[in-house]
Amino acid sequence: MHRFEVWAPIPRSVGLYLDGDIHAMQRDASGWWRADVAAQPDSRYGFVLDDDSTVLPDPRSPRQPAGVHEPSQLAVLDEAGWTDAAWTGRQLAGAVVYELHTGTFTEAGTFDAAIERLDYLADLGVTHVEIMPVNAFNGVHNWGYDGVLWYAVHEPYGGPAGLQRLVDACHARGLAVVLDVVYNHLGPSGNYLDRYGPYLAEGANTWGRTINIAGAESHEVRRYIIENALRWFREFHIDALRLDAVHALVDHTAIHLLEELAVETARLSAHLRRPLSLIAESDLNDPRLISPRSAGGYGLTAQWDDDIHHAIHSAVSGEQQGYYGDFGSLSGLVRTLEHGFFHAGTYSSFRGRQHGRPIDIRRTPASSFLAYTCTHDQIGNRAIGDRPGSYLAAGQLAIKAALVLLSPYTPMLFMGEEWGASTPFQFFTSHPEPELAEATAKGRKAEFGAHGWNTDDIPDPQDPETFSRSKLDWSELDSEPHARLLDCYRSLLTLRRTRSEITDPWLTELTADYDEDERWIVLRRGTLRIAANLGPDPVVVPVGGTPILWWEEPTSAETGATTTIPGHSFAVLETNRKT
Repeated sequence: MHRFEVWAPIPRSVGLYLDGDIHAMQRDASGWWRADVAAQPDSRYGFVLDDDSTVLPDPRSPRQPAGVHEPSQLAVLDEAGWTDAAWTGRQLAGAVVYELHTGTFTEAGTFDAAIERLDYLADLGVTHVEIMPVNAFNGVHNWGYDGVLWYAVHEPYGGPAGLQRLVDACHARGLAVVLDVVYNHLGPSGNYLDRYGPYLAEGANTWGRTINIAGAESHEVRRYIIENALRWFREFHIDALRLDAVHALVDHTAIHLLEELAVETARLSAHLRRPLSLIAESDLNDPRLISPRSAGGYGLTAQWDDDIHHAIHSAVSGEQQGYYGDFGSLSGLVRTLEHGFFHAGTYSSFRGRQHGRPIDIRRTPASSFLAYTCTHDQIGNRAIGDRPGSYLAAGQLAIKAALVLLSPYTPMLFMGEEWGASTPFQFFTSHPEPELAEATAKGRKAEFGAHGWNTDDIPDPQDPETFSRSKLDWSELDSEPHARLLDCYRSLLTLRRTRSEITDPWLTELTADYDEDERWIVLRRGTLRIAANLGPDPVVVPVGGTPILWWEEPTSAETGATTTIPGHSFAVLETNRKT
């Protein structure tokens, strides 16, 4: 016998559909319906609400083999498929994260195809593989943020068994796995949760109606989220979760959902005897997310830090449109690198208000912040999804890499950036509904057309070619200029791995000098000096030492007091003096 259960306080009656038959279910006082019925391991099932004959998928469906509108399927991972019994996990401090999209990471776009590239990632120096969302959504390809069944794994990628094989293969190579999960909204097609219960709240965020995590009957909705997170850790052996856009979680209860999740995660971590990490994406610039609960924080492990990206990108590229408006100066770059946030209770012209809260750099390690030159957002949310390599010189890409990989922060790479991939990463969808497809395409063009872009240049998200263009071209690795940039990344990651002053997470040990006019910056990390020339012409920086890594070979003065750095280049110098 198998126990089927579903929380559905809204309907007056719920029937269990199982392999063509309907079975009665019994309701308890809290709105849970249950039935004990004999079933096969691969039985198809769903629920029929009230007098509607439509079979709806299980909100906690483990598998949707025919799509998100069809019945669910019982699916239990084969425990014999795991070979990672000796895996003890990896802490996030000291890590190097690599973000990838399963559908475009390889030509085949599957979990099994991704396994074939894991040796490359391990050799590169990556420690954590971050997978963009894989929960079930309608259509074949998508960024993953339109998921509607959070417990199911997207079938075209390989379904739950395919994800199991990928995680197991990562662990066999010493790679931890970070899974991107979305708890702040649901996709536009295939969301039946509001038929079952009060999963949605009044009001909306950027992506649609908000999730009911603080209103009436929100307890079960919160449990729906927390138990989903714990399931990835427990059943799929995931090591960390990246929590999408937590600023869109509207929670005014005494114990925030994120704090509750952190408590439950720590409890499970102790039981599994391996570190489990929670990484927030947040637009708040609020260090309380990662502050310990004993200090009044939520107790998350880390958070993405867009300010570091904006400060580096704007200073190197010169772009100052949109949210780059306050960035671009070297003084702002140094302030951000030394203090974690650029906006820390300061005025944001993009938002038109004060923004952020200062970080206590004496008590908050920089390893709690992820730094990056690229993310899926920072590329894909550009009008044409162009990567920095399409408009920056190779030396500028190398400077950005050096500033991130040799910083005290936890570095994250976005797939292909390490060789300056020429393929774009564009916004793509495959909504089967014609009206939704048309609305998505028109909305994309209207959004960027309002900012002055030629709408003819903006790719149609629904065009299959938009998806195909976004796939990495792995044949580029051995050709120039890609091979040289890849070698630079390898060298930077080797230096990070071998020198303890690079992974030292305390910002109190980082100091910097700069010249706004001549466009150079020097970071001091122990006895190492990272000197970068962001301008096109050679400059003399007032620091000496033995060059041990560079993009274009620098020239040191005879006295050793200065070094000439070629244009759009960096050098790492070894000195005899600590910071």
